Amino acid sequence: MSRTEAEAMESHGEAGRDGGRTDGEVEILTPRDVPLGGPRAMTVRRTLPQRSRTLIGAWCFADHYGPDDVARTGGMRVPPHPHTGLQTVSWLFSGEIEHRDSLGSHALVRPGELNLMTGGHGISHSEFSTERTSVLHGVQLWVALPDEHRHTARDFRHYVPEPVRTDGAEIRVFLGALAGSVSPVPAFTPLLGAEIALAPHASVTLAVDPAFEHGLLVDHGDVRLAGTVLRPAQLGYVRPGRRTLTLRNESSGPARTVLLGGTPFEEEIVMWWNFVGRSHDDIVLARREWEDASDRFGAVEGCVADRLPAPALPNATIRPRGNPPR
Repeated sequence: MSRTEAEAMESHGEAGRDGGRTDGEVEILTPRDVPLGGPRAMTVRRTLPQRSRTLIGAWCFADHYGPDDVARTGGMRVPPHPHTGLQTVSWLFSGEIEHRDSLGSHALVRPGELNLMTGGHGISHSEFSTERTSVLHGVQLWVALPDEHRHTARDFRHYVPEPVRTDGAEIRVFLGALAGSVSPVPAFTPLLGAEIALAPHASVTLAVDPAFEHGLLVDHGDVRLAGTVLRPAQLGYVRPGRRTLTLRNESSGPARTVLLGGTPFEEEIVMWWNFVGRSHDDIVLARREWEDASDRFGAVEGCVADRLPAPALPNATIRPRGNPPR
């Protein structure tokens, strides 16, 4: 997914206005609504990045969208656009998205199926919801690549995790390991990504890596995490050090969450539009090469839509940003 809205032009770390508040051991991050395009645009809820928290592990971007009535908004229609220095993680709850990229990949993103694209030195791709889609609902996540790997070759992986059922919970691990399930999809830093659905009033305690920090994004239902109740669209952040996480569905209906985790990402990054770098000059170069249609990003074959032009650069130096000191 491309950051097509005007506020994508802000420097990394300035995008989140709401910030977070701490309730006990949990920092609650509240998203802001961002329209992707014109007046009939699909709106997403952006949780990362924001001023109070730039990353959770290497997770640097989280958009949560839907349930979106495609007949009303037109759904997702993102023409070819570039990425550098990151991986994109597409995870759907409902609907279907057609993905094409300059590696030659042509895939359908479906509920419960991971599509992970590595931008590395440079890639371009397009995303369009299919004609079969009436309701679009899911998350779009980005992972920052560490400096030693941020110029790696472009790549694309598709994986369908088997659900693990325990204690009234159904868990699908798409990255990392949890509840005895291990994803074979490689990552460049230690990461965790999993969908966790909870039956009404169900509670589950999960063993987690104490070196990881974690973020729990609630899709629907009210879910208690480490003594704090998280409402739909909120993300609860927990610092490293915990060996278990207990999730309890406080609702009379089912609840659904996405658990993200990883070792703290100690590097500062610059994130502007669809690029992740380490300096202002990295961004300027990537933008110029995209506008010049250089070989760095390749071409998306089979997509008839015109390439998405890059927005204008800000009239200021884009500064590297990281998380507040721990």
